[in-house]
Amino acid sequence: MRALARVTVIAALLLGALVAESDAARDRRPRESLFIGLDTSGAFYCAGHDDALAFVAHYIYGHLNGLGGLSTPLDVFVGAIGAEDSEDATLAGKTIAQIEQTLRQRFPPTDTLSHFNVFFRRVARIAAERNLVARPISVVLITEGLPDVAAGSPALGAAGAYRQIDLGPLEYLAPRVTVRLAYASPPVADRWRTLVPRQRVRLATVSQEAMKEWRTLVQPNAPAAEQEPLWQWMRDNVDVRVRRSL
Repeated sequence: MRALARVTVIAALLLGALVAESDAARDRRPRESLFIGLDTSGAFYCAGHDDALAFVAHYIYGHLNGLGGLSTPLDVFVGAIGAEDSEDATLAGKTIAQIEQTLRQRFPPTDTLSHFNVFFRRVARIAAERNLVARPISVVLITEGLPDVAAGSPALGAAGAYRQIDLGPLEYLAPRVTVRLAYASPPVADRWRTLVPRQRVRLATVSQEAMKEWRTLVQPNAPAAEQEPLWQWMRDNVDVRVRRSL
């Protein structure tokens, strides 16, 4: 029994050391710049994604405050996909509810198309102007992912429409650039992975069905700092580290 107890204690100590080492490694990673692109087309919200801005508010708050092991970004920028508008420092210091209110006021669902190329060029311009190119960049797209020509059609769009999506401005922008596509259906996500030209840009996708899960993890009466299941879900699903692949 004593030998077993010693083995148990040693195992616990090793586990604690591994966790501490993992946390230390996470802390040593260079702080990234976070760009969030919002689909402000009416079609996106009519498709049942009205809670997307609520998710973004939680996501931004969790990152700004480094909750649950989420990385604390160097800068946070939020903009409508295809519009010349962005929101950054005004979100700092706000509660989740205040962030959501600000986003709903600034980004009403008024656009009809999702101009991804316009947004990517704006990310590159802001990163260059703010001298953010020496650190990793994460671009999170809150959208169904349909190209402009397909957005008004029930069809998913021809292959050529996806090949016109231009990630070129992001390719050599920073040491590591990751584009994260949330709320896309599996067929659309597959078209992004296989048809959108890219070389160095890393791509991660989170399906519509998976995105429904975050709401079930919110504990209504618990403070944000104690919403560990939610922050862990974001780490494991939205912020998953992606290896470079063609």
